[in-house]
This record gives sequence, structure tokens and C-alpha cells, in this order.
Amino acid sequence: MQPRDLSAYSVYQAGRGNEEVARELGVDPEDLLVLSSNENPLGPSPKAVDAIRAAACSVNTYPKASHADLTERLAERWAVDAEQVWLAPGGDGALDYLHRALLSPGDGVLVPTPGFSYYAMSARYHHGTASTYPIEKDDDFAQRPERVLSAYDGERIVYLISPHSPVGSEVSTDAVVEIAEGTDEETLVVVDEAYAEFADSASKVALVRERDDVAVLRTFSKAYGLAGLRLGYLLAPSAWADAYARVNTPFAANKLACRAGLAALDDEGHVERSVEAARWAREYMHDHLDARTWESAGNFVLAEVGDASAVADACGREGVVVRDCTSFGLPDCVRITCGTREGTKRAVSVVNHVA
Repeated sequence: MQPRDLSAYSVYQAGRGNEEVARELGVDPEDLLVLSSNENPLGPSPKAVDAIRAAACSVNTYPKASHADLTERLAERWAVDAEQVWLAPGGDGALDYLHRALLSPGDGVLVPTPGFSYYAMSARYHHGTASTYPIEKDDDFAQRPERVLSAYDGERIVYLISPHSPVGSEVSTDAVVEIAEGTDEETLVVVDEAYAEFADSASKVALVRERDDVAVLRTFSKAYGLAGLRLGYLLAPSAWADAYARVNTPFAANKLACRAGLAALDDEGHVERSVEAARWAREYMHDHLDARTWESAGNFVLAEVGDASAVADACGREGVVVRDCTSFGLPDCVRITCGTREGTKRAVSVVNHVA
């Protein structure tokens, strides 16, 4: 007995973790500096850790109350109705719910290249198709409306990323509006704001309150430091927000994640420290890397180093793990997560030495 034919489906290539690289190199994981997955180097919010400990003894019960509490809190935070908040096990889980709700077999999504591969992967899992629009190195990876609209061919969903990973560029509110105005009535424009806390520009959530063709994706993985709990959410247009109840899995986010998310929302100081650490690290890398870099509004910097695979491997042998961007279609670039000041300085020194 075999599964259905999955040969056309790609495998998501996550950044390599310290345990994986440590086993390969035969070293202690504690000796590795892992800057490949855009994780928060300051760790999770201390308040979130306390909330996890407090909730741990009640994990024998389903997370109905915690799920409702976090939904209400996010709705209040973003001034939307509770039905517009689609909690999910990570931002990728929210994509799955979105595709369940919007895609009929054969419907398409339009995604940037380079970009997050799971947009297209999830669409195909839900019997949809995926097309791409380019953002180009020679144009500083600008996400221009004319590029998106010239590639648009009636797709059901158009994805924008702001800030964009692995690049760091942003999409302006005016550009989102122009793209939404230039697509069909039945097309949804989704702005992925996984890294938005690190940017100076305003969230596009205001457009969700004003329009029925824009949605925003956000996560607790980055600035809040809760990547291991897998907690994200979509803010959906009010016109069809009740579809969530029909497509989500029972208790979409677990109790520990929900309680940690609630506590993390109260820990503004931790987010501020995380954002400040990322801003310092970005500037340090821009100023001290002996490689071309691009301005980034995320917690990472893209650097042009030549043979990215060789450089990433050499960095790993020196105890620093960076992201080879070959899988993004950028075989001459690595992405370096913003670390602590000590870690960022070490990473820059190693990359400059091996590149």
C-alpha cells in the first residue's frame, strides 16, 4: 500500500538546528552559534515561561478557554471582531486554514520568488496551483506593484511579504492598496507580517478593517520568541471571517501556546529589547561584513558571499550556522539572523574569514 503520488511536492527546507549540525560535526551543541532560522536570541518572554509553567499541570484538559481568551485579546489589540482572528499552530497552519477556506481544486495562488516556499506547498496540498512573480537583486528586491500585477492571472490569493525573508524589503501600504485594486473581486491579497515587529513602518492590519480583500498573517515565533510552541494567526476580512469555524482543526492552538501568547502580549519590554537587539545587529552587519548586504527590516541580513553552500559549510566548521539561500534561488547569498552583540560580532568575523 502506498500514499498518493507526492512526487510533484517539494520538501520544506528549514534552517539547520544546532543539534543537527553538532551531530554532523561531532561537537557539543552548546559550542555552536545558530543564526540560520531567525529565532530570537534573547529567548522567550520570561512572562511566557512563567505562564507555561503555571498551565503545565492542566494540559489534561482541552484549550477551549485559553483559545477563546487569546482570540479575544488579539481582536481587541487589532480592533477587529473575534471571528476575524484565525489562531493556528504557527503561521504555516494559518496558511493551511486559509487555503481550505478559499481554494477550490485548480485555483491558483501568486507568490514571490524568492520567498517562503510553504505558500505554494500548502496551496498544492489543498489541490491548488502556484505561480510566481519575481523580486530581483538588481532592483534591491523591491516588491513593486507593477511586477506583481504583470504576473497576475486571476489567482485566488496574492502573497506579499513585509518584511520579506530572506531579503528584508518591505511593501508599503499604498502598494498593497494598488495591488488589491488591480486584482479581481474574488482575489485576496495576503500580507505576511511575521517580522513586522522589527520594522519601523505601520502594520497593514488597518487595511483589514477597511477592505474585504486584504488579510494579514502574523506570528509569535520571532519577536516574542515562541517559535517552539508554533503559534500564529491570520486576521481575515469580516465578510467571510466565519469560515474559520468550518475549516480549522479542533482547538487549533494548544493550551501552553495560548497561555504563553497571552503572557507574551503583556511583556512589551521583552519585545522592545528584542527589537533593539535586532536593530543593533543589523547595523553592525551592514557596517562590518565584507560582503554586499541589503537593507533589512527583519531580524536578519542577506549577504552576497559567492558560493553560499561552501561559505555556510565553512562557517559551520567554525561553529557558526548561517542559512544557505540556495533553496531560495539565491546560490550566492547567505542569510544571517541577528544575534546577541557578542554572537553577531562572532558571526561577522567568521563570515569575513571564510568568504
